[in-house]
Amino acid sequence: MIDETVDEIREMQTHSSSVVAVKAAEALRELLDRDFATVEEYVRSLSRNSSALRRAQPSHASLHNTQREIVSRVEDGAFETIEATKTETESAIEAVVESVETAKHGAAANAVEFLPDGATVLTHDYSSTVVEAIELAAREGHHLDVYVTEARPRYLGRKTARTLAEIDRVDTTLIVDGAAGYYLDDCDRVLLGMSSIVDDELYNRVGTLPIAATAAELAVPVSVVGASEKRIEDGFIFENEFRSSSEVIREPAEGFDIGNPAYDTTPLHLLDAVITESGIERIE
Repeated sequence: MIDETVDEIREMQTHSSSVVAVKAAEALRELLDRDFATVEEYVRSLSRNSSALRRAQPSHASLHNTQREIVSRVEDGAFETIEATKTETESAIEAVVESVETAKHGAAANAVEFLPDGATVLTHDYSSTVVEAIELAAREGHHLDVYVTEARPRYLGRKTARTLAEIDRVDTTLIVDGAAGYYLDDCDRVLLGMSSIVDDELYNRVGTLPIAATAAELAVPVSVVGASEKRIEDGFIFENEFRSSSEVIREPAEGFDIGNPAYDTTPLHLLDAVITESGIERIE
């Protein structure tokens, strides 16, 4: 089952990184039903399977952090019995899943401050935390105009637009990626989710950098929102993904190459704030 989950996570391109982290954590429960001769054998299996899950989506800091937390709690426990080791594993999994969900909700709640009544906002791709923040603002009576980029080539922005269209007080417009600069001048803010923040760089769905750079030129503030577990500073190396050319063009590419990176890199100095469940970090 863990091998199947690794394959599934590798293909989970339309899900937020928080969903991927929870899926991976839950997959480790399979080990609780297996038989092991010694504690050491069990811990080695846990570590090996956790590494496989992390490699399935090496670009996701939240996946890296949550898996590392589970394994560290078990390895540092020095348990004498397999049963006690498994009990700690289950407890760690439950704690991680609860932490991910709580952090998402807390970050979204803190982002409402950036969505005042009457604001016009642009967002890119699909972020469940951004969607929740907009929904929370609408529940408080705020009327919002939201421009959503298509986020080619997988068109995840369409998922965002359909979701926002069902929320009262939110007027949603789906735009092609290349039109972001055209509409930015009408916006009060750009609000984005985040895949990972490593040191002073934001790694996010490709297209984020040109939006942030154009917004800076037009003096439109750009904020990102997500769980603090998506920030990492311990030597984590972001690995970009290059998707199939078939996502870009169906017929064979004859005489030319096709570039289809999944993410790009945006320096934090182009942002005005990073919003997490812990609070709001203003970028000077």
